[in-house]
Amino acid sequence: METVANAITTPTDQVLVTRDGPIVTLTFNRPEARNAMTWEMYQRLYEVCEEVDADDALRVLVLKGAGGKAFVAGTDISQFTQFKDGEDGIKYERDGDKRSGRIARVKKPVIAQIQGYAVGGGFAISAGADIRIATPEARFGVPTARTLGNTLSMKNYAMFADLIGSSRVKELMFTARLMTADEALAAGFVHEIVPPEQIETRVRELAAKIASHAPLTLWSTKESLRRIQEARPLPEGDDIVRKVYGSADFKEGVSAFVEKRAPRWTGK
Repeated sequence: METVANAITTPTDQVLVTRDGPIVTLTFNRPEARNAMTWEMYQRLYEVCEEVDADDALRVLVLKGAGGKAFVAGTDISQFTQFKDGEDGIKYERDGDKRSGRIARVKKPVIAQIQGYAVGGGFAISAGADIRIATPEARFGVPTARTLGNTLSMKNYAMFADLIGSSRVKELMFTARLMTADEALAAGFVHEIVPPEQIETRVRELAAKIASHAPLTLWSTKESLRRIQEARPLPEGDDIVRKVYGSADFKEGVSAFVEKRAPRWTGK
């Protein structure tokens, strides 16, 4: 059990933020919903990234999910019932790019401690981290071809392609299956697999080791690689997002998910 030196206040108990010396741990805390993200949780994640950057005494940010069954199992689907058209989809994806991009832009190393599902938005959050430590039961993917019938932003497709390769991204998206921890390790997405009873200790050891190293070396490595990855301009993708989120199929996918039935796809 980690020793909490002091706590950073947080406006919702759905996100817990603690500080132990130079290490901040953010816990997604909706275990009853597999830590599915609400808008407020996404906002708090962004704010914590800002807070970590603003404090020079902080050296490492750890992200994890409560309950041991999921890191983050995507976005809370009930929120999608509020979407009216494709413009809502564009806003959602742009906000998502802002959030996952903010994790990547944190000036300090970010470690994702992954137990269980890192799916959809959870896959993107874990991808924004610098180091990913997982248990054997961890699963990764975006099964929207089977569930909601929506799409990813151009930035998310580019991020996943950089990390695991375009061919694997297409296979995962087309089949709507989840990648195992062993597959993720072989692909270079996961850096280490440890038993669930050891992951807290292992992540704490790793975070402490990184926190002891030269801050400017860590920052320059992270920032240089980020700039290299973002050097190429991305093509416009709003038309794709608008078409998919504005489709009858997306509305059907959301309705079917909420009603707990199989969706009836029409391609419209």
